[in-house]
Order: sequence, then C-alpha cells, then structure tokens
Amino acid sequence: MQSSEFKSRLLELFAEPVDGVAYEEKIRLIEKYLVEYQKKTDDQRDRPNHRKPWTDQELRIVLRDAPTMRNCVKYANLFGRGYGSIEQIYRWASTTDQEVKTKRPDDAFVAHVKRIAKELGWRA
Repeated sequence: MQSSEFKSRLLELFAEPVDGVAYEEKIRLIEKYLVEYQKKTDDQRDRPNHRKPWTDQELRIVLRDAPTMRNCVKYANLFGRGYGSIEQIYRWASTTDQEVKTKRPDDAFVAHVKRIAKELGWRA
C-alpha cells in the first residue's frame, strides 16, 4: 500500500461516526489508540540509545512530566530509548527508599533515578 492510499484510508476511518461519541471525545480516542499502538509496537522502532547510560538532564526532563503512557511514548521517541525504559524511570522514582534497599540496593541506575527524583521533589 502506498503512503497516499494509507493516508486516505486512515482519514476515512477517522471520519466514521462512533456511537454516542462527540467530536472532541473521538479525537481523544484517536490519540489514545495511537499511543497504545506505539507502545504495542515499540520493538519495531529504532532505539539508538538502548542500554546506554542516562544523563542527569535527560532524567530531569522525563521526571518533570507526569507518568502517563503518552509521556512514556514521547520520551522513548525523543531519547531513542524503549518504552519500558521510561516506564521504569517513573516506577523507580515513585518507589520508596525502603523498597529500593530491599529490591535493588546496589543498582546504579536506580540510585541515579532516585537522586534526580529527590532533587525534583518526588516523594515515594
């Protein structure tokens, strides 16, 4: 299928009515489903920074935003990382220090995330 045909078919589908759903809500559904698709197919995306260390600034950028699926996809794309990597940053940032000591006491990545999270005022 060529790009123009794909676009045409997609726009036709977007124009279809959805029972009991107003225009604004339909737009939110389209955006929600696009994010879900991106999460589901994350392994097909190029991830040049996979398994590379995070900088303090990158972690600050991620942790200044809400831990939503949309933001996980956004930062995975922005930083060339996997969706799960961003999700883990949010998860470890919100994990209590006691849990970290129990589960990952010597993990440098977790310690890095916790340090930046504390700097930004995250509380677990």
